[in-house]
Amino acid sequence: MKAENEMRLVFPAKSINESFARTAAAVFAALLDPTVEELSDLKTAVSEAVTNAIVHGYRDTVGDVFLQMAVLPGRRLRIRVRDKGVGIADIAKAREPLFTTGGEERAGLGFAVMESCMDRVRVRSRVGGGTTVTLEKQISGK
Repeated sequence: MKAENEMRLVFPAKSINESFARTAAAVFAALLDPTVEELSDLKTAVSEAVTNAIVHGYRDTVGDVFLQMAVLPGRRLRIRVRDKGVGIADIAKAREPLFTTGGEERAGLGFAVMESCMDRVRVRSRVGGGTTVTLEKQISGK
């Protein structure tokens, strides 16, 4: 599906940049005049996807996180968060609530939160080759 508008950002996988990504996504989505709830869901899902890339994708190193957003026909918003980190060996297991590779300080709810906020969540990953999380949401607007 051809995008009506799109944007791309690349930033270092540092926790300080999670709020930057969340805010940039909200500003781009504002073009569709989303409801407060839609905007909140979007920001939460982007925050979770970016945090996963930083914490799990790169673990104790710093690589790049790629954020791509597109407005698709029919007021549909597509968001891709990609890293070139360690990848996910078992995507089904990683999507289970409470599963984490981040140690005791992590709740293991990232994918569950994304799924509760978005209409569609797809995950592609290759061990040693990184992960791409694609989020989609229909924006009804105000």
